[in-house]
Amino acid sequence: MSVLVECVPNFSEGSNVSILNAIRASIETVSGVQVLDVDPGVAANRTVFTFVGAPKNVQEAAFRAIQTAGDLIDMRHHSGEHPRMGATDVCPFVPVRNCTIEDCVQLAKGLAERVWNELRIPTYLYESAASAPHRIRLPDLRKGEYEALSSKIGDAKWGPDFGPSEWTGRAAQTGATVIGARPFLIAWNINLNTNNQRKAEKIAATIRNKGGYVRDENGELKRGEDGKPFRSPGMFRHVNAIGWTIDEYGHCQISCNVLDFTKTGLHEIYDAVRVLALEEGIVVTGSELVGLTPLQALLDAGRHYLEQAGENPGIPHHQLLRVAIRSLGLNDLAPFDVAKSVIEYQIASDGPLVRQSIRDFTDLLSSDAPAPGGGSVAALCGALATGLAAMVGQLSTKITKNNWPYAQPRPEGWTDFDAAGMLAQSLKEAFLHDVDADTAAFDAMMAAMRLPKQTPEQRQERIQAVRSARTQAIETPLGVLNRCVQTLNVVDVALTGNPNARSDAGVASSLVLTCAKGAWMNVLINLQDLKDLERKARYLEQAERLLEEVSQRVAIQQQQVHRYLREQIGGE
Repeated sequence: MSVLVECVPNFSEGSNVSILNAIRASIETVSGVQVLDVDPGVAANRTVFTFVGAPKNVQEAAFRAIQTAGDLIDMRHHSGEHPRMGATDVCPFVPVRNCTIEDCVQLAKGLAERVWNELRIPTYLYESAASAPHRIRLPDLRKGEYEALSSKIGDAKWGPDFGPSEWTGRAAQTGATVIGARPFLIAWNINLNTNNQRKAEKIAATIRNKGGYVRDENGELKRGEDGKPFRSPGMFRHVNAIGWTIDEYGHCQISCNVLDFTKTGLHEIYDAVRVLALEEGIVVTGSELVGLTPLQALLDAGRHYLEQAGENPGIPHHQLLRVAIRSLGLNDLAPFDVAKSVIEYQIASDGPLVRQSIRDFTDLLSSDAPAPGGGSVAALCGALATGLAAMVGQLSTKITKNNWPYAQPRPEGWTDFDAAGMLAQSLKEAFLHDVDADTAAFDAMMAAMRLPKQTPEQRQERIQAVRSARTQAIETPLGVLNRCVQTLNVVDVALTGNPNARSDAGVASSLVLTCAKGAWMNVLINLQDLKDLERKARYLEQAERLLEEVSQRVAIQQQQVHRYLREQIGGE
């Protein structure tokens, strides 16, 4: 599926609606970028924007927002309760889907350099993009705030990564901007059935990264020779937590910031708090997510609780979400709305074709409408193939050890069938996305061809639109072809599974070949008008190589299935 990056810039303006609207408008001038949230704070005199999109689009939107803020906000007259050092105070990139923190580091570095070169705004790099260990933390870079910039600007240790060696009028107006890359931060509260805040604070101190103070048998703080109190190490490195009382609810919560859910999962924290609460004679009643969360965080939790119960984790994503919501008690205080709380579903749910019934889709397919066409059908074949493979995996794990040579458990407790089923479900979601993506690529090409071309500017705009649409029309089926190879790895596992489902695995194999051939045809038909001969040759080589690999592997799989089925009926 498509690559997705989040950007969360903080601007030093909390009440001027015209300025905030101008910043938002500058972000939304970039195609494919979606603003998810705007959170102004009057007392802090600060507003947090959240927007997402493809990496380069998000980087461009961030640049335009920083440019607008630099033009409209004068830091020489700024004050507010929140620490700040620039018109755009901080601008982190966050990986959401199909990208890494390293990808976001490159976005941050490229943006920081461009902001200085083109806008003459000094920039610092922080978190994963930091240029030195002592410059990782935002509070360290921002120490002294805007008022200290004039003295820091020429300091070799604390001067900007990109910027002047001396204080300038432009920098005096805009201040400096801190740009970086960090994992997705999840704000999450765990509910307790008590209003004893001391117990909540004790649990929070036990789980958080910095731990809690150590006391002696008399309840006094233990101190070192320097007089500073000792801290015991916390359970989770990637968690900040406090215990507090919510008067509105009449009970205490453990309020957590999960700094990297890929290193410390929600389920790990929740399970630990449940144990600690029982030690205090209280219980966890549920939890609430504040703001948005990545889909993967909840899928990981769902799989954990299924594995705990000895059940197959290779089930559809919507079922995994139900398990996670129940197990984490996310409905405790209010109904949990997946569409509003999961970032991927905020951006795009199922497309119009995938939402149709089989009858409606087939009727539309058989009409005189040019789309959906072969590309969408090819992607649908891929989704059906992975669906069958996931089914076989689940049927295979349900066979008892006495009746079937069970696959050896993996270190994480799953079998090969479980792992293959989980991969199949992810591949299925990607194929379903491309059912609509292929038709969207065709529609984009038709729209580009209809653009006016009377003036030189219109002709240039039309050329760019056609190029972009053609690239999309080529790379979408090429992505489907790539995914076919991964799907065959899942089918290989299914072919060793439940013998009663061997024909189902065989049908999955056949569908992969159909999917690959259909995607290959769509790549080639869209290559015919590509003027860039080097790109054309590269795309063609990829498509030919992938189809050949799929064809050879499917032939082997089909031979295995045919041989097995004939043996079962006594044939040759």
